[in-house]
Amino acid sequence: MTQIDTFTDILRARSSCRAFRPDPVDDAIITRIVDAARHVPSWCNAQPWQLTVTKGAATDRFRDALALEIAKGTPPAPDLDWPASYSGVYGDRRRTCGFQLYDAVGIEKSDHAGRMAQMMRNYALFDAPHVAIVTSPAELGAYGAMDSGGFVTAFTLAATALGVATIAQAAIAAYAPT
Repeated sequence: MTQIDTFTDILRARSSCRAFRPDPVDDAIITRIVDAARHVPSWCNAQPWQLTVTKGAATDRFRDALALEIAKGTPPAPDLDWPASYSGVYGDRRRTCGFQLYDAVGIEKSDHAGRMAQMMRNYALFDAPHVAIVTSPAELGAYGAMDSGGFVTAFTLAATALGVATIAQAAIAAYAPT
């Protein structure tokens, strides 16, 4: 098997996990994931991402803080603007993916309450035992965000290669100040 075959297998194996086991991932495995991902290329080699990985009580505090903001009715305050729209094929892909997700968990298209409950699972972090929070200095703008996206991609692929499920969540970015 060639390196590209191995890499392609990892790409195909990666998925967005929406139901995690409660068992924590061993610190040594997390270190291996981060060590591999940190080698991702970045614009002018700035490597602007900062990473915080929570575990145990820290993950629960973060999950609880998100739940509190939502319960208080705090309006979303993302650091980056949401997409203005998903037109054409992008909207088609987004709808198809959404319908497949809800179908996979047995929620009918017409079940608005069920769809909302499933969407709220984002803020419960799908019961993940850890959260990797990636940030970049605001002064780097889109370039910092682009480089951080590269790191997130490398992180999720390294995790997959080590048998650890992940999901890159934009939903929690709606509460960036939290």
